[in-house]
Amino acid sequence: MSTAVVTGASSGIGEAITLRLLEMGYEVIAISRSITPEHFKSERVTPLSCDLSDTKALSIVLGNLSADNSISLLINAAGFGRFEPHEELSNTLINDMINVNLNAPIQLSNILLRTLKQNQGAIINITSIEAIRSNKFAALYSATKAGLRAFGESLFEEVRKSGVMVVTINPDMTDTPFFDNLHFGVGIDADTHLLADDISDAVENILSMRNGATVTEMTIRAQRFGITKKQKKS
Repeated sequence: MSTAVVTGASSGIGEAITLRLLEMGYEVIAISRSITPEHFKSERVTPLSCDLSDTKALSIVLGNLSADNSISLLINAAGFGRFEPHEELSNTLINDMINVNLNAPIQLSNILLRTLKQNQGAIINITSIEAIRSNKFAALYSATKAGLRAFGESLFEEVRKSGVMVVTINPDMTDTPFFDNLHFGVGIDADTHLLADDISDAVENILSMRNGATVTEMTIRAQRFGITKKQKKS
């Protein structure tokens, strides 16, 4: 049975992908800062609690994963954003976002790549629509996501002869807890935002393609644009 590693697995897109992979028959190593053994209630899920912004904690996880020869899929779904004037971001926040959104996927790919080559597996990076466009107050977030997109594109060219797929998915605004601590959220109307299951559908479709054909990048957009501005807390 194939094993998948999914980051950000306890909520949002990562959780939806984990549930879909279980339906597809995968064993899943679910990585999240807040994951618990009770979260998925499945014997085929191995929860690994890790704050990906903590490089020491990540190193421990990397060591644990390096010995698992059954892994055939890595899905980097963890990520967070802050959308403020760049000069108002703290140094800690900058480092944390780079570590979670960019450093952790690169490090995980590095430690798992030999196993993925042996198993002719796949890496799927969940970036953002901000990876392919420019918006004010998104310089740091866009840089991390565009960097992950560039990493995936280059890595595909490096490993394609080995049979490893490297796929980038750029989702538009998706109705997840990503926006809980932001001053805006997804639009009210159903066609102004995506659902987490739209992304898990895409993952299933990508993994179901015949051997020899691959999607290297997929951008998923809401049909219309809409956001909800939240009232500032007093």
